Amino acid sequence: MITIMKQKNLHPRNKFNSGYNFDALTKENPSLETYVSENKHGNKTIDFSNPKAVKELNKALLFSYNTISVWDFPDENLCPPIPGRLDYIHYLADLISEEKNIKILDIGTGATCIYPLLGVAEYNWSFVATDIDLDALDSAQDIIDDNSFTDNIALRQQFDEQNILKGILEETDSFSAVMCNPPFYKSAEEAQGANRRKTRNLGSNAVRNFSGNNNELWYVGGEKAFLHNYLYESSLFKEKSKWFTSLVSKKENVESLEKSSAKLGVTEFKVIPMNQGNKVTRIVCWRFQ
Repeated sequence: MITIMKQKNLHPRNKFNSGYNFDALTKENPSLETYVSENKHGNKTIDFSNPKAVKELNKALLFSYNTISVWDFPDENLCPPIPGRLDYIHYLADLISEEKNIKILDIGTGATCIYPLLGVAEYNWSFVATDIDLDALDSAQDIIDDNSFTDNIALRQQFDEQNILKGILEETDSFSAVMCNPPFYKSAEEAQGANRRKTRNLGSNAVRNFSGNNNELWYVGGEKAFLHNYLYESSLFKEKSKWFTSLVSKKENVESLEKSSAKLGVTEFKVIPMNQGNKVTRIVCWRFQ
């Protein structure tokens, strides 16, 4: 039986709007087949609480692009859900639709380098991608090299964990937009607690199904502190990018950010809602021009 699992409310241009065709996906990534089974309704699926199954599924989704054939990274690193990550890329494309020769700064690209990969595959954009973790950058560089994306993606290391844009931006830099998927939690303990709640909801004893190490999951002060630091630093480098953007998980952080943005001279502040299945999030965008 060919089973297609529908995705809800993805961007109209998202190639995964039609859902997951597991027969086709196992051809893209034969390693996925091990984890595919039929549920009680006779539909093909995977155990979404199994991090290995989730990783192989997302590999298959990524390999559906004929420009991407390798995506290897350590199991302890965050495995991004491709349809949701692709939505950010498409909404960003809408935001900067009038721009030419697009160049994006990706803050905290991680070991998977996922936003640059999708941005190159979908739109042939150029990227500078940053991270504080040298091991993550090493993994990202291997992915870039293995897929022959060296002309499109350059990596930079952030050496100070207190900074976001400081120490990264160079004198000649000019970006169409900055993008960011900030850490959600205030501490390792808070992240572990969230993992336990998620595990109970999934009805299993699995570890976090998308994995993730410390610098990917938490930041001192949590999402709110990270966003306000990012907003402040953007005001110091307002001429370096047409737009500054970030995913924001908590609605109250949007309100706080908007109030602070007015004090820092932001001239336009907008929120792009994203509804993916039962998950509700948004992209916050601001600019100074």
